[in-house]
Amino acid sequence: MRRTALTLVIIGALNWLLVGLFQWDLVAALFGGDAHRVSSGLSRIIYTLVGLAGLYCIALLFRDDDRARAQ
Repeated sequence: MRRTALTLVIIGALNWLLVGLFQWDLVAALFGGDAHRVSSGLSRIIYTLVGLAGLYCIALLFRDDDRARAQ
């Protein structure tokens, strides 16, 4: 679950980087929709999954991971 969430967060971050630098929306380009407006149902699902993954990753910031301390 953590790797999936982290992967989605990275995809979301890269997408926002592309939007910020080039005004080009990778998710909309891949799954349909307009770069300035989310019109595709599949794009909305992708954005929602990325958002949920981001919320999940917030918990990882505060997680006490014994494996990390052992290294």
